[in-house]
Amino acid sequence: MARMSEPVTPIVALDVGESTAALTLVDEIGDLCRFYKIGGELYTAEGPEIVRDVLKRGASVFLDLKVHDIPNTARGAARSAASLGVNLLTVHAAGGRAMLEAAVTGAREGAGGSICEVFGVTVLTSMDSKALSVAWGRPVSSIQDEVLRLGQLALDADIHGIVCSGEEAAAVRSKFGDRLATLVPGVRLPGGDPQDQKRIVTPKAAAEAGARYIVVGRAVTAAKSPRDAMSEVLSDLS
Repeated sequence: MARMSEPVTPIVALDVGESTAALTLVDEIGDLCRFYKIGGELYTAEGPEIVRDVLKRGASVFLDLKVHDIPNTARGAARSAASLGVNLLTVHAAGGRAMLEAAVTGAREGAGGSICEVFGVTVLTSMDSKALSVAWGRPVSSIQDEVLRLGQLALDADIHGIVCSGEEAAAVRSKFGDRLATLVPGVRLPGGDPQDQKRIVTPKAAAEAGARYIVVGRAVTAAKSPRDAMSEVLSDLS
């Protein structure tokens, strides 16, 4: 499906272990961010209620569960996620075309008249070519080539977009144009600590590479003032 170009949307990752800390961040950041990521740690601890609590505050939710299972299970997981009202869900592109198509179907079933976008995770930003070679049991000389290969698989399955690092986003944009949106995690403010990420970019660099969404985590949530840090993110994007 053809997709129109859209401005980049920043998402703050609520990578904390319990709901009080997560909702405190949402309340403190306030109107500066209206989109939040709920990942495996927080969702496992708090379940669907944390999704509902963030939605009640008028924000959108990116449920980052990275579903990777047989097609029928992926369809059910996507249906359940969409029925909660989440706006975006991740699945692993390496799960294959049948699984990706099933997830899209499930998301449509659960979302009713709204939209739950499905994004395929390509290569985690914590990995480099050496780590990926070990994990996949074959030499990987180019992360970018692997991202583009999985991107084509995702496009063939008609999902909304893929998750990749900012280093690959421009190549994805060049090859697929507006047909495949990109979500870029591992975003850090200029001069920020990369921590456990291998392939990182600034908000501005990600936007210039054509990212549709960027995910900012500890650069905001671990800051002395998350609201001030979020202001820095917005300034870098402007």
